[in-house]
Amino acid sequence: MRIPGFALAFLVLSGCATPEQRAVQQQQNIDRMISTYGPACERLGFQGNTDAWRNCILQLSAKDDYQYYSRSPSMINCINHRGFSQCTAF
Repeated sequence: MRIPGFALAFLVLSGCATPEQRAVQQQQNIDRMISTYGPACERLGFQGNTDAWRNCILQLSAKDDYQYYSRSPSMINCINHRGFSQCTAF
């Protein structure tokens, strides 16, 4: 009985990220945003490594995130009756 308890504790603790690991993940996310949206902002006329350029990157990223997440259904409702299912997404 103790072995599953230790395995469960290990799995729970291994899912936690330290502040250093979260900082590395955030830096990787920022690097990805800069490589994706930085050239577009420079073509739009913003000089690199300025506050306006960074703001452009954040706005383009937020726009893409909004478009991505607004396309997915916000709720799925399924009704099951005697082997038949009917699902609606809205």
